Amino acid sequence: MSDSIRAMLAAGTLVALGATAGSLYFSLGLGLAPCDLCWYQRILMYPLVVVLGVAAVEDRGGVWKTVLPLSLGGAALAGYHTYLQIAPGATCTVGGPCTSIQYPMLDGLLTIPRLSLVAFVLLTLLSVGVAWFNKPSDNMWVA
Repeated sequence: MSDSIRAMLAAGTLVALGATAGSLYFSLGLGLAPCDLCWYQRILMYPLVVVLGVAAVEDRGGVWKTVLPLSLGGAALAGYHTYLQIAPGATCTVGGPCTSIQYPMLDGLLTIPRLSLVAFVLLTLLSVGVAWFNKPSDNMWVA
């Protein structure tokens, strides 16, 4: 496997680890109760730490087939969650306080769902990069 694939897998591991640590800090460190959409995003993010970490160590470029559905699903959920927070009169149909902004950062520019969206988009881009560099060569029969 090329060094660029391993570097992308390591970067993905760091992004997933940072997002996981951040979500645990918000809930355990600051005492913020996660809403239902936050729980679903966590369900999609937490396994990526292990999946990407093992793939980086074991040189498994084909892991993009596992990472991409998780990161796309997480990006869709985080995008919807972000929409709920900015749309006037939006209500959460999932069953929690998903429209409330619990911990605004940088004068409200960053919220927890927006941070999640950034992490999932980065993981999606890295996964697509791994898939691109992991594709078989066009001249695989030539020595």
